[in-house]
Amino acid sequence: MKYLVLIAVLVLAYMLWRNARLAERAARDAAAPPRQPPVAGPQDMVSCAVCGLHLPQSEAVTDAKGLAYCSQEHRLLAGG
Repeated sequence: MKYLVLIAVLVLAYMLWRNARLAERAARDAAAPPRQPPVAGPQDMVSCAVCGLHLPQSEAVTDAKGLAYCSQEHRLLAGG
């Protein structure tokens, strides 16, 4: 009987210790600042052949000659 009480006390002590550790970890994780997404690198900028607007090359619309435009409408307006 005394071994059963000893095992119960040890299990209870272990559970209390484990819960305290988990609470410390949760508090530490909540206090840590959230991770910021990586900043994108610089992009090449081009200007629209019609209006002169500067925009990233990845967003520009180009024609067969390689001229850059800010939109499909400006590409059509220029006749490209």
